Amino acid sequence: MNMRRKFCWIWLFPAGVLLLAGVYFLFTPGRPAPVPVKQELYEGVMYRRIIRYLPHTMIAHVIVIDRKAGKIEFMVTPPADGGTVAARTTSEFLEDFELQIAINGDGFFPWWSRSPVDYYPRAGDLVTPNGFSAFRGDVYADGLQNEKPEPTLYISRRNELTFNRRPGNIFHAISGDRMLILGGEIVADLDDSDIHPRTAIGVNRNGRYVYLVVVDGRQPFYSTGATFQELAELLKDLGAHFAMALDGGGSSTLVMAGENGEAIVLNSPIDSYIPGRERPVANHFGVQIK
Repeated sequence: MNMRRKFCWIWLFPAGVLLLAGVYFLFTPGRPAPVPVKQELYEGVMYRRIIRYLPHTMIAHVIVIDRKAGKIEFMVTPPADGGTVAARTTSEFLEDFELQIAINGDGFFPWWSRSPVDYYPRAGDLVTPNGFSAFRGDVYADGLQNEKPEPTLYISRRNELTFNRRPGNIFHAISGDRMLILGGEIVADLDDSDIHPRTAIGVNRNGRYVYLVVVDGRQPFYSTGATFQELAELLKDLGAHFAMALDGGGSSTLVMAGENGEAIVLNSPIDSYIPGRERPVANHFGVQIK
């Protein structure tokens, strides 16, 4: 009897592992493979895919940009007439402005998502970013509708990035949800319970390296997401001295340009709980490599 039980366990264990693996990969077709990756996309631009299984599944997509390698320029989505913005997916933003890398930006209004067919905005609809936003000196959102001002990233004509120190001459500016790292230290009392898709941007101590991070989430058996605390810890591990969370959830998207300039989505967006579906958003952070 004991030998029979032992024989059953010998076969049941690998069968169970195969079953779990089958269920796992059943939920991953069409998405980036859940394996670690490190690859140079362009001169001075490195892509990493980081996989974690504990305390929950998390797939993070990381772009590390060396500002001293090649001619690299940053930009923010320009406004439409009247100070609003025409909503675009991150892929549309990259293609419209012939960029090489792009991520989604700030939260915005109006917005709703009641079902896969009842949502706003669609591409081209007018929206307003939640926080302070500027494009080449044109301030198109002042963030005054928020009781608590959002943190803001300022981008100079020389492509230097600074957080929350408003310059005398504003060039590009984009705001976000909250600061994650200040002066090399993780911000105190960050939420460590709500797990969602996330987007963030950070810089190292001397500003040479820029970090773009998108974490996939809300996708069972693939990637659950990250808390703000986990997102901050990831950025600190990468070397960020300052870092800010951008809009997350169904907005979180990272794209790069293919050989013909078409957008290639590097993560697995999930708008309206549909994996692979991109959400049109207000503004974005883009990278042009000349």
